[in-house]
Amino acid sequence: MQPSVTAQPGFFARVRMTLDMIKFEHSVFALPFALTGALLAWRESGAQTAGLAAKLFWIVVAMVGARSSAMAFNRILDAELDARNPRTRMRHIPAGLLSRGFAWGFTIAGALVLAGAAAMLNRLCLELTPLALAIVWAYSFAKRYTSLSHLMLGFALGVAPAAAWIAMTGTLDPRILWLTAAVTFWTAGFDIIYACQDFDFDRSEGLYSIPARLGIGRALLVSKLLHVGMLTCLIALAVSFHAMSAGLLAAGVVALLLVYEHSLVKPHDLSRVNAAFFTVNGCVGLLFFALWSVQILFL
Repeated sequence: MQPSVTAQPGFFARVRMTLDMIKFEHSVFALPFALTGALLAWRESGAQTAGLAAKLFWIVVAMVGARSSAMAFNRILDAELDARNPRTRMRHIPAGLLSRGFAWGFTIAGALVLAGAAAMLNRLCLELTPLALAIVWAYSFAKRYTSLSHLMLGFALGVAPAAAWIAMTGTLDPRILWLTAAVTFWTAGFDIIYACQDFDFDRSEGLYSIPARLGIGRALLVSKLLHVGMLTCLIALAVSFHAMSAGLLAAGVVALLLVYEHSLVKPHDLSRVNAAFFTVNGCVGLLFFALWSVQILFL
């Protein structure tokens, strides 16, 4: 009797598994802030509607390509660590569901999508593509060398509004860097919360994270301080663009969501980390974009 052979999944099945592996739906975290930056640039440069839809489309494509490439690269680089971590050992590469070769192909494809979208936007975007890829890939190495890895991840998402501004205008206005700083602090804060789950593993492996270095209690305090920094930057953004009504309202809504997020997580109880990480932070970006869009388009 011949032994049974397990059929390998087809190409599109592997693509679907890769999208699941990189949590494709979490593109929602940075995308609303990128689109806010794009709309602010559009308003400040004269609010011409010609070509607006095309630019927004290519900004979204560039964002998705950059994040997809970065996340696939991260999963490749972390495969051996993931295999040793009880929380992550069933991720697609360590579990044998996806090969490293296919993940590398997806990483390169995402980078090419970013480059293609950048070329459709303007020359400066295309010229900055290697720098953008270096920024979003660098985080994957960071936790092996520095506890600033959370801020590096934050900056990888935080450059999105500034990149969108460049995509819209071909230049950079320093005022949009308030939003870059806000997203950097916000992301670093919630990444620290998420990293609390791996406190024991990170210490045993000698990895650098704020929870591993400071302990969970003090790490959560650092997360709160970073989120205070985010709110400060959002207020500065509102002042810089003379958008006090919607800007301050958006900061207030974000503040309430962050207070709720931190209420879900305690040093002795991390059972609701996923709700704090995924649900609340998804709402932060979407509501922020909705309120600023009203300001930009109608006020």
